[in-house]
Amino acid sequence: MMDTSDITFEYLFTFPDGTSKHFILALDPQTLLLKNKTVQEPDWARLTTHQCQCCARDPETTTFCPVALNISHLVSSFISIASYESCTVSCKTLERTVSKKTIVQDGLSSIMGIIMATSGCETMNVLKPMARFHLPFATVDESVFRTASIYLLRQFFIDRETGSGDFQLKYLKQQWSQIEQVNEGILRRIKAANKLDADRNAIVVLNCLAQILTMELDEDLSSLKPIFFIN
Repeated sequence: MMDTSDITFEYLFTFPDGTSKHFILALDPQTLLLKNKTVQEPDWARLTTHQCQCCARDPETTTFCPVALNISHLVSSFISIASYESCTVSCKTLERTVSKKTIVQDGLSSIMGIIMATSGCETMNVLKPMARFHLPFATVDESVFRTASIYLLRQFFIDRETGSGDFQLKYLKQQWSQIEQVNEGILRRIKAANKLDADRNAIVVLNCLAQILTMELDEDLSSLKPIFFIN
């Protein structure tokens, strides 16, 4: 039976001077969409402001970009904080708490990954399963492994339903090309809004992961192959 309680991620940024920033994200357990309601509607979040190339939404019927709107609270919270500032970031879920001494941009990259995947953007919806089983502070290798594995599991279910699963990863590169476009669109928005670079660099980190995945696909994920053939 599916659990009907919200899926929550509690992020805490603690700084050397004793100050902290606290965020709780709640996902609907059936739709995996973010339930948090934003009270901010900044101009840079309007759909027509640097609208992504792959976006099919009509400005006549959609006023705001859902991703930009949902990250607006984070952007305003870190508007005067540099990306390289040291902090301790913890992510608490029902199952466990993960904590890391790091810099602001790495913590923001982790929490933004959840928000961007669960905001209802048609391009980013494919990442909802990754958000559901969120891995805080994932490395490049972990991200590539999880992305390919989740894609193939999705194709398994598609194949069971329709007989047309893509087990050759033909469309994964196309998906991530569009995800890069969303990352770039959000980055352009944040550049217009933020004084310092924490939020911007968090998006840059996410986009670098997307670009690395594309390169890995060009190499048929050859970097992962050896781990399956260890004697």
